[in-house]
Amino acid sequence: MKTNVGNVDKIVRYVIGIILLLLIFILKGNARYWGLLGLIPILTAAFGFCPLYRIFGISTAKKEDKSEKKS
Repeated sequence: MKTNVGNVDKIVRYVIGIILLLLIFILKGNARYWGLLGLIPILTAAFGFCPLYRIFGISTAKKEDKSEKKS
């Protein structure tokens, strides 16, 4: 898996994920389980990889500059 989620994108995903997870404590009944969808943005931020970004060819990660890369 190649990283395709940038730093700002990760922060936004963490915030949205936490807000969605909070729905578990706010909503009543079976509707509260919609909050579990918050795990998706949190996991994609943690791994730095979004499968939908790959399908659509999107990347918010910084590109590596080949001139700076010297091994």
